[in-house]
Amino acid sequence: MPDGRPAPAPVRVASLAELKAATMACRECPIGEFATQSVTGEGKLKPKLMLVGEQPGDKEDLEGHPFVGPAGKLLARALEAAGIPQAQTFVSNAVKHFKFELRGKRRIHKSPAVREIAACHHWLEDEIALVQPKALVALGSTAARSLLGRPVPVMAERGHWLPRPDGREVLVTLHPSALLRVDPESRDAAFHPFVADLRQAKRLFRR
Repeated sequence: MPDGRPAPAPVRVASLAELKAATMACRECPIGEFATQSVTGEGKLKPKLMLVGEQPGDKEDLEGHPFVGPAGKLLARALEAAGIPQAQTFVSNAVKHFKFELRGKRRIHKSPAVREIAACHHWLEDEIALVQPKALVALGSTAARSLLGRPVPVMAERGHWLPRPDGREVLVTLHPSALLRVDPESRDAAFHPFVADLRQAKRLFRR
């Protein structure tokens, strides 16, 4: 399969509730053993746009909901600035468990390995099949790799639509957490191009 992915696991899900239960029990990679819980997507079914990030963060892992931390707040602000109604979208992550390393008592985000992204890929595809979005946004390189089945140079492709084998298009941009790592004096300058990327999807919401 593309990107060295294993064949999908035989478990199939018929609802988002079943997806949650199945990912809670998933141990196809080591991440699930140490996370508090799995975090699956939330939002409108059959949306015009599904946004996919990398993985849950610390706050998402504890609360069980996607994009409720600082990156989620920034994403909500960017969607509003881009003229995209967040209530009409679905948000999720390519990897369903939080990968971290301990530094004292703090749990610090650690990027998932290619093998871990591949192990979780069939859950993301199950989710897409259940949600039935018209198009997708890849927030960062992990999401782009999972959605498109190959490494994607995000900085070169940001703001561009790329095709998936299922016929859906994927808009590539940064993960909002990348903006949070920018020097505060430069954050506004980085925010505006991010909004411009997302604005490419505004056409989906025109009547």
